[in-house]
Amino acid sequence: MRILFGVQGTGNGHVSRAREVLRYLPRYADVDVLVSGTQYNVDLGFEIKYKFPGLAFILGKDGGIDYWHSVKNAKFYKLLTDISKLPVEKYDLIISDFEPITAWASKLKGAKSVTLSHQASFLSPKTPRPQKKNYPVELIMRWYAPCLIPIGFHFERYDTFIYTPVIRQEIRDADVTNNGHYTVYIPFYGDDLLIKHLSKVDVKWEVFSNHYKGNPYTQGNVTIYPVSNDGFVKSLTSCEGLLSGAGFETPAEALFLGKKLMVIPMRGQYEQECNAEALQRLGVHVVKTVDSSFDTILRNWIDSSNVYRADYVNNLPSIIESMLEIAVERK
Repeated sequence: MRILFGVQGTGNGHVSRAREVLRYLPRYADVDVLVSGTQYNVDLGFEIKYKFPGLAFILGKDGGIDYWHSVKNAKFYKLLTDISKLPVEKYDLIISDFEPITAWASKLKGAKSVTLSHQASFLSPKTPRPQKKNYPVELIMRWYAPCLIPIGFHFERYDTFIYTPVIRQEIRDADVTNNGHYTVYIPFYGDDLLIKHLSKVDVKWEVFSNHYKGNPYTQGNVTIYPVSNDGFVKSLTSCEGLLSGAGFETPAEALFLGKKLMVIPMRGQYEQECNAEALQRLGVHVVKTVDSSFDTILRNWIDSSNVYRADYVNNLPSIIESMLEIAVERK
């Protein structure tokens, strides 16, 4: 059996989940991997057969998406060309982790396809949303990477096709400790802004930065690290708590580890607003933005003792077996 696995290369979460899927999938089939987008720092750990610029947003440094550079750097003609030329007919099954080239090529050419992503969970009306729905973005999420069969991941099983998060094996196997520091991963804020606020709260901060590529450096009680898989796992599994964006994979790992958690949704990013709503329902601290009140909010969070620990079992083996059955049944 031949499988093409399309991975969204915007952010590290998709790539981290793909690493786990690729621990299992090659045991059952010959797998080729396609990655579109370049906004990730984690090594996939697998040979990439197809690499495309795709259609992705570029993160800014002030809490949101840099729309100007996103549109400026978009290569729409190449996207359409890549979709038309991708040989999906050579494969028995196409798996897309919110990756538009594999998804649209499958749809247009009638190939068997499964979407395996957090975004697929939003196909269910039962998945938490903020009080005010963003209907245009809901439409985009539905059609950005359409696939025949959805398999979604979320913090809880809100619907029959939604599973609990994929937790990296490094996290599952880790010796969990508490060294008293706080881990920070907010890629849409600049390092200087974070240092300005974090330095006012007297705990040790370990900040993982998408904007810095050199050796770690320390200013007062704040240490800046470039993003790396091993470094981040070491920091997260030994921290007191995690301050992060309201993405999916990183907060899910903190919940699994039983770490204190506070999230900041990226401004204008509807998916993160939805995630923040889901996390708030679990009792997780949510702050809307970094402003003049942020220092006080940080101190109150540091002083709190509220922790939610999630029991996320490893669903991947059974999910992969189900996908393989789909491929066989639809031949």
